[in-house]
Amino acid sequence: MAIGLLEVLLVNAKGLVNTDFFGKIDPYVVLQYKTQERTSCVAQDQGGRPTWNERFTFRVEYPGSGGQYQLILKIMDKDTFTRDDFLGEATIYVEEFLAEGMENGTAELHPRKYSVVRADGTYCGEIQVGLTMTRKPEVATDRDFGGWKESE
Repeated sequence: MAIGLLEVLLVNAKGLVNTDFFGKIDPYVVLQYKTQERTSCVAQDQGGRPTWNERFTFRVEYPGSGGQYQLILKIMDKDTFTRDDFLGEATIYVEEFLAEGMENGTAELHPRKYSVVRADGTYCGEIQVGLTMTRKPEVATDRDFGGWKESE
């Protein structure tokens, strides 16, 4: 099993539906990879065409346990007095991308558009995301000697 870093460039979105009665939506994204979760900043008053231009890093293992090689992007609308609204989500399947990155030491997907869907599966916009995968070098400890470990 190899270990690496998956860097996600969250660029922008468009076509998001306004769920607010007054004013524009304030979208943000919750990024999930397996048990790791990151949250973008809130695109204040940007409505259905928010721009983030933020980078997030996840630790990845390949092949790893669990088999779910999915990056899930949940788009939410920040609300002040009520619970935040779910606007939609996009799922990026990264298994082949991780395999390529582990084999070559690095892999890159320039920003591209992914469909955003509601809970019922209907299309509700798109989100633009880029990915970079870098394998971490395998570091031998100073106690490893030709396959033998020095006794303590």
